[in-house]
Amino acid sequence: MSEKIKVKLNGTAETMLQSFYARAKYSKNKGHKFYDAKAVELVEKIDYDFSLAESDSTMSDGVIARTLVFDELVKRFIYENPGCTVVNIACGLDTRFYRMNNGNLKWFNLDLPEIIEIRNEIFNEAGRVVNVGCSVLDPEWVKNINVSGKVLFVVEGLSMYLTRNENAKMLETIRKNFSGATVMLECLAKRWINREKIEKSIQNTGAKFIFGADCFEDIADIACGFRKIKDDNITRGMIALHPVLKLFEKLPVVDKMTEKILIFENDTHCNV
Repeated sequence: MSEKIKVKLNGTAETMLQSFYARAKYSKNKGHKFYDAKAVELVEKIDYDFSLAESDSTMSDGVIARTLVFDELVKRFIYENPGCTVVNIACGLDTRFYRMNNGNLKWFNLDLPEIIEIRNEIFNEAGRVVNVGCSVLDPEWVKNINVSGKVLFVVEGLSMYLTRNENAKMLETIRKNFSGATVMLECLAKRWINREKIEKSIQNTGAKFIFGADCFEDIADIACGFRKIKDDNITRGMIALHPVLKLFEKLPVVDKMTEKILIFENDTHCNV
């Protein structure tokens, strides 16, 4: 094996390594609901201490549950729009393209330049996968997105680390530049804001949970010009991991605690 890639990150950027490791570890389990072949293959190329991620079951379960649900939602969108364009915001070391690839879609991975530099070194991607190194808060990133067909923006594992104004800026950039786009935005349940200590591997990075939403109405003021499609959550992903939770899924407290996936689209008929 060639020399491992040394990764030096901190804060929010470092959380991508925890998620990457969680998917690789889960994929090796008997009875896995998805198999992330790329994560299994590539995690061995990274020189990083994954010991906290190894023992943090709370973080790991959340990552796997949201992966299961996002895979389901994105796969459905691609099935209905086979020639679509997917923009994966804050991609980190995400490998969803390799599970979703239908041989036709276009896929753009967007993240900070230092993250994309690491991604390029590990993945060596080309063709219908384009990696864009730019902050989502810098509107210049839109110049690198060459759209064809319907457009889907996947925003996973990011909104909770941005301020309300920063989330508003991100959504405004999408609205102004991508008519008719669909957005799938993962949001932390509001009750977990400032409670990142429950996930030890995340706490160790110094990242903070500062934003949350329980439904589209909670973000209506910062999602002006968008129309709600559906409020979803990762409960069925958690049930897939722990079937006993099926007994409690109808309880109001479960809805208040679980991470949300808010799905909405750019309403081209709205004058903003």
